[in-house]
Amino acid sequence: MRTILLAALPVLTFANCGAAQAQLIVAHRGASHDAPENTLAAFRLAWDRQADAIEGDFYLTEDGQIACIHDKTTKRVAPQQPEMTVAKSTLQQLRTLDVGRWKHPRYAAERIPTLEEVLATVPAGKQIFVEIKCGPEILPELERQLASSKLKPEQIVIICFDEAVVKQARAMMPQYNANWLTSYKQAGPSRNWTPTRADVLASLKRTGATGLGTHGNLDVIDQPFVDAIRAAGFEFHVWTINDPVTARTFKSYGVQSVTTDRPALIRTAIAPHADASGQ
Repeated sequence: MRTILLAALPVLTFANCGAAQAQLIVAHRGASHDAPENTLAAFRLAWDRQADAIEGDFYLTEDGQIACIHDKTTKRVAPQQPEMTVAKSTLQQLRTLDVGRWKHPRYAAERIPTLEEVLATVPAGKQIFVEIKCGPEILPELERQLASSKLKPEQIVIICFDEAVVKQARAMMPQYNANWLTSYKQAGPSRNWTPTRADVLASLKRTGATGLGTHGNLDVIDQPFVDAIRAAGFEFHVWTINDPVTARTFKSYGVQSVTTDRPALIRTAIAPHADASGQ
């Protein structure tokens, strides 16, 4: 795979890391269809199911720690427990909550993990997609923790919807790939989808991102869309795909990774000899 140069900074290409498929299978918040999202149980299950990478969501806590949780508050993953706002709570306070039993009693006593704990689960040759859910205030501590982990730079991908965060992350940590994330909405009387392909390319260039992580909306994404992004020198990653037929469509477009809640199912669906006639 060719080396991509952006903003005169050395950029690592997206390593296949030994995956048998052309498309990497990224476990969304771990194997979150079956295990409670963003928990060590979900990440370990993802590795058991032969995911090529895991994706997790991270916030900076009030005491400067990095916690793995998707929402701004704990309400959804810790129902019937005291609700906490992650940015206004200490890690110790957050760790008093059970974030597993809402999914199944067997996951009772799962706690919100730290970034360091999640990084420690990543095997040699595998990757982690670190989604930043807050602002650039997390970056100094993130830089420290990533550098002190056992992982090689090519095992780490930073992802974020916030252009400013992606831009700063690329400037501070050019050794890691960083994807700008987007979804799409229909707006105005024309009901056209935004952002447009031109808008997406402009955002990628502004941020210095190494790739795009896009919602897998087939009303927007087609072969010319993928081709245009890749021809401009950016990687193309898609989320969150749990339907085998849709996964095969994105495979045919040549995307570089498919993020899914169901890594085993989607791996089977896009295997070289998968039955394309159904699920």
